[in-house]
Amino acid sequence: MFVWSKLSSEKWSDAWEERFTGNPALNLVITTVPGRTTIRVEVYAEKRKDVIAIQKMFGGSVREIKNRNWAALSAGAMPPIQVRGQLVVCSARTAAELKQARSEHEGKEIIAIPADMAFGTGHHATTATVLRMLVDAALPLRGRSWKMADLGCGSGILAIAAAKLGATKIWGCDFDPKAVEVSEDNARRNGTPEIKFTETDILKWKAREQYDIVIANIFYDILEAGFPQIVRSVRPGGTLMVSGILKTQATACLAVATSLGVHWDRVVTRGKWVSASGTAPK
Repeated sequence: MFVWSKLSSEKWSDAWEERFTGNPALNLVITTVPGRTTIRVEVYAEKRKDVIAIQKMFGGSVREIKNRNWAALSAGAMPPIQVRGQLVVCSARTAAELKQARSEHEGKEIIAIPADMAFGTGHHATTATVLRMLVDAALPLRGRSWKMADLGCGSGILAIAAAKLGATKIWGCDFDPKAVEVSEDNARRNGTPEIKFTETDILKWKAREQYDIVIANIFYDILEAGFPQIVRSVRPGGTLMVSGILKTQATACLAVATSLGVHWDRVVTRGKWVSASGTAPK
């Protein structure tokens, strides 16, 4: 077994948790010390390449651990998630596994998202909530031509879901090049290679196109700073969804978009996370 470790500020604890949630190949351990503002973040994996990939992205150190009971640490395969009776998100990686998933869930659209370095298997509260919001928002658009933007695409799961729900033009982006790579792989795996993914910094991005649905599942500080461009990217009267916000941050964060004319129609709290869906100004 191998372990990657890094010291981090305590304020980023939730960000580390979200980054690695839902990956059965990795086991995250966060150690706090009373009276100190730093934490130790450790990720255990059977394969050295998995922790080396983390080190390349975030720095830190890697070492091998002998005689560790990996079975006790591993949570096993993540169970499928059913969304509003229309979508099923599973961890199928191969064509054979995907075929089996389709036979087990006839009549539903299958989204295969293996647990990879980019978070977004659908199991985290933020992603699961937005998936349900997306199904609801796509329903009145059925039979029409509509566009969707996925800001902070992670694994590409939301963009792929939009394609399965009938979106005719989809763009996803992420600051993390690994996330873009994984999203492109997942789009091909799910038969939606037409989705365009780009490496984009939302804080430097200029919205030059408007979309019927825009989803931003990113950290609250990026949302607050990026809201002027994000809101501008939603067509008048279109739908904006945001997530990745802690309860303690939600009121101030959502108020920034409200000041720009967004009307929040629905705010959902799951555990310590908040997701919201609203209507852009007309």
